[in-house]
Amino acid sequence: MGRSLATALIVIAIILAVMFMLTRNPSIAPVDPPAAASFSADQVARGEVLAGIGNCAACHTTSTSNPYAGGRDFSTGFGTLYSTNITPHPQDGIGTWSRDAFVRAMREGIARDGSYLYPAFPYPHFKNLSDEDLNGLYAYLMLLEPVAYTPPDNAMRFPFNLRFLQWGWQLLFFYKTPLKADPQQSEAWNRGAYLAEGAGHCSACHSPRNAFGAEKKDRAYAGALIDNWYAPALNAAQPVPVHWDSESLYRYLRKGQSAYQGVAVGSMSEVVHQGLHKAPDADIRALATYLSSLAGHVESENSATRAAQLIQSAQQRTDSDRSHGEHLYITACAGCHFNAADNPLALRAELSLNSAITAEDPTNLLRILLQGVPASEGSPGIVMPDFAVLSDGDIASLAQFLRIRADLPPWQKLEQRLRELRRQLGHNTAAQQGGNQ
Repeated sequence: MGRSLATALIVIAIILAVMFMLTRNPSIAPVDPPAAASFSADQVARGEVLAGIGNCAACHTTSTSNPYAGGRDFSTGFGTLYSTNITPHPQDGIGTWSRDAFVRAMREGIARDGSYLYPAFPYPHFKNLSDEDLNGLYAYLMLLEPVAYTPPDNAMRFPFNLRFLQWGWQLLFFYKTPLKADPQQSEAWNRGAYLAEGAGHCSACHSPRNAFGAEKKDRAYAGALIDNWYAPALNAAQPVPVHWDSESLYRYLRKGQSAYQGVAVGSMSEVVHQGLHKAPDADIRALATYLSSLAGHVESENSATRAAQLIQSAQQRTDSDRSHGEHLYITACAGCHFNAADNPLALRAELSLNSAITAEDPTNLLRILLQGVPASEGSPGIVMPDFAVLSDGDIASLAQFLRIRADLPPWQKLEQRLRELRRQLGHNTAAQQGGNQ
């Protein structure tokens, strides 16, 4: 038995060694950090806008005093990854990366030293970027302030810590052909598709993933839980009763608010208020044109008419016995969130239409109730207080009434999800277990 095991281990070791040799990529020689004069002002400006659309700073920044220096942790089903330092520091960052090394990483997922990058870095989307846009991104990053900081080592479990196995992942799930323009669509639609499927990598958050962490292409934009926020569906299954159109999406992406669907919070607030704020209006409208098309033609009636009907119905819908959840809504929510049916205001989100209530996953609503909405998110300057002091029973009752009010079935395992979020957010769960108060 011992000899058989030893033989098996030797065979496995040989196979791994052969795979390692076969999947090695050549390194690209380091270069001296390029001089600022080697880039044009237009290149740098283009790169800055694209870095914003890609929300690069959000993933590669842990301290605002050291932007782009990496170190942000990403928990996956295979272990924890830490974002890299992409400032032009020659030792800790990418200061010695040539343009060719940078482009290979962006389009092929291979680092300068030849090692495979994990697809948490969305190179399956960045491969769609044009040469001009990659030149701009390279110029912008190379002129950042160099930061001497080495992020923590990744903590991936065996065998996922063996980077050369990413060769197999790429073989199965990485399609290297870049996105092509659709001649049947408008110029704005194609520009929006290029931005969403390229730098913006929108489907990376809004699409569910398979057991290997790859996007399910047959369920693109079907919604997914990511970083403890729920990125709702943007396809025909989108949960909002008044579907996004190009104008409401434009206002949301430009200002972080929509009269019908809600305001940007959490990860999406970073995208809107930190990432997209320097993008030109034409690009925001192009994104809105493309993203609104994902649902197809789903509504025949005017959005305002439909919204008014739904709001009127919600305002007439109550629990037969005036439940505890309804009492909480009347005392804690209605004063701010009541809307005239024919004129709902983005600054006081109409909860019967809001995606946090209509989504199949309660995470967003629970996080908003536990954390509130600070002045820097949602509609900047408008604050929603948190209700974390309420018991789990109170919050569950309120959440379920909001579902009733929106004419939707109760969420399943709501209190279990609430307890999970309290733990993850560091709340004192022991004091929150009381029933209705």
